[in-house]
Formats: sequence, structure tokens, C-alpha cells
Amino acid sequence: MNNLPIIALDFDSSEAVDTFLDQFDEPLFVKVGMELFYQTGPQLIASIKARGHDIFLDLKLHDIPNTVGKAMEGLSKLNVDLVNVHAAGGTEMMTRALEGLKKHNQNIKIVAVTQLTSTTETMLRNEQNIQSSIEDAVLNYAHLAKTSGLDGVVCSPLESALLTGELGKNFLKVTPGIRPANTHLDDQKRITTPEEAKQLGSTHIVVGRPITKSNNPVASYHKIKESWLS
Repeated sequence: MNNLPIIALDFDSSEAVDTFLDQFDEPLFVKVGMELFYQTGPQLIASIKARGHDIFLDLKLHDIPNTVGKAMEGLSKLNVDLVNVHAAGGTEMMTRALEGLKKHNQNIKIVAVTQLTSTTETMLRNEQNIQSSIEDAVLNYAHLAKTSGLDGVVCSPLESALLTGELGKNFLKVTPGIRPANTHLDDQKRITTPEEAKQLGSTHIVVGRPITKSNNPVASYHKIKESWLS
């Protein structure tokens, strides 16, 4: 699995994806989330793979252990590179997810969502009734993910340094909430620039609208890629 910036393909049709990807003449790492997958299905995954791109299938599975295990067994046949679950589902669910995933493909990486980058500490306490800091809540979920055998977590880049110190450099920190300087924050709350994410210890960054909604997606991607990899 490469460490290129992961482009979030937040489109609603395979035609829109094709139009976007046709602009690029290089291998990419792209994210297919719920909005896109639920409207296009596995056929789009095969099409993107045929172009030579890596895929993060971002479905955030969260259900009883048996259901998640069986669902992950099905997803493992799609030949994607990275999948995820919600750490809030617990260690048994995460363990079953890993077991299901490995039945057909030993190479797919799996990470657990800790807290969404749209979550604020006020939401954490008042709505989720978690009476701790976001950092402590994320660290707890990350420990559960590692105990369950997962490869890493999805978190804000603001938590990457903490998780690296606690769980090591090889534990994946896939970080959305990336915005180049002087761009719109949209619905993200806990964000950094690509450069800051690298300094904080993120292993992968996810960038959507700053690229997909740009007037020049290729140029915007290369600017972010250079900032991330330099």
C-alpha cells in the first residue's frame, strides 16, 4: 500500500468518477466512501482497479460481530487495499472483521475509525456522553484496535503524535481533515495542512474537496502531493 495522498472520490455516479480520473495519467490512491459505493456497487471498484489505482473502501462497518465478519468476508473479494470499521463496535467485532477480511485476501489493510474529524469535544461529552478529552477517547479506541490485530486507525492528524508515541510508528494513522492553508474548512473541525500532518506523524492523509472541487484538480493534487511527500 503506497503512501500517496488519498483522494476522496465524493461523487454520486461512476460517470463523474470516470470524468475526474480521466484527467490523471499516473497511479493514484483513491477513497470510495458510502455516498459513491451505495450508488455504484462493486462494479466501480473493478473499474478503478483496472486503471491501476489503489483503493481505500471507506464503509465504516459497525454492527454485531457476525454481521461485520460476514460483510468483510464479502468485501475482501473486491481486491481493494484498505478497509475500515468503527472502533466503537468493540474488540469482538473488530476481531471478526479481521478474520472475515483475511479469508480471501491476506494483503488488505484494515483500520478502525476512532472519532470523526467533524466531532468536537462538546459533541463528545454532550451527545456521545464520553466524559473525557477527545485525545483520551481516541487513544482508548486505538489501543482496542491494536489489541484486536488491526493495522491502525482513522483519526485526526492532531492525534497522530500521541498515537505514534503510544503505539509505534508502524501503526497506521490515516488522517482526514486535511486542508491546504487558506482553503475552506467545510464541515471539518479538527484539521491541519498536509505539512503539519506529516510533522505530527500521520502515515496517510485523505483529501477530498480541495482536489475534487478545484478548478484544476490535477494541479491541486500535485501541490498537496508535493507538500505531503517532500
